[in-house]
Amino acid sequence: MPQYRRARIPGSTIFITCITHQRQPLFHNPHNIQLLRRALAQTQQEKPFTVTAAVILPEHLHFLWQLPDQDCNYSARVGRMKVLFTRALCGNTAPPEDLSESRKKHRERDVWQRRFWERSLCDQQEVNHYLDYIHYNPVKHGLVTCPHLWQYSSFSRYVAQGVYSKYWACQCRGNIARVPDFSDIVDYVGE
Repeated sequence: MPQYRRARIPGSTIFITCITHQRQPLFHNPHNIQLLRRALAQTQQEKPFTVTAAVILPEHLHFLWQLPDQDCNYSARVGRMKVLFTRALCGNTAPPEDLSESRKKHRERDVWQRRFWERSLCDQQEVNHYLDYIHYNPVKHGLVTCPHLWQYSSFSRYVAQGVYSKYWACQCRGNIARVPDFSDIVDYVGE
């Protein structure tokens, strides 16, 4: 089996994708989104980092995280966030009887896919491209027609900062959306 090595660059900006087990739509439920936010906040408190951008979709999440200088351990942060969310979601309930032997062996529940996707971003142009990808993602998946209509995203924060127009990539009011081209990163986003 090939060994996958993650890039470890202290202080870097990391694009992360986490997917639920068998793409369960856990985040259709607003309560679960609150549990996720608490898990993320506790993870940040324990091991600080900045969430530069985020989008929560029904069965997967995308983040841009900025790690502190001299720190490159995003894997521990992702793992901690997943554990805290899983504990909050499942509590002390017994695992389902049909849980795979592999998941039992690794003491995993049926909440997350085992691994996650990541990409260390090299420059501001690349960060901006992934930022666009994150904010356009709900439209890409047919959940809304415009990025500003998806409430579980950092898009409105970037609109408030003047980074985006409220109607960026929008089809409201008869607009013809100028859809960004993401063909160059499709192999790196984990969908």
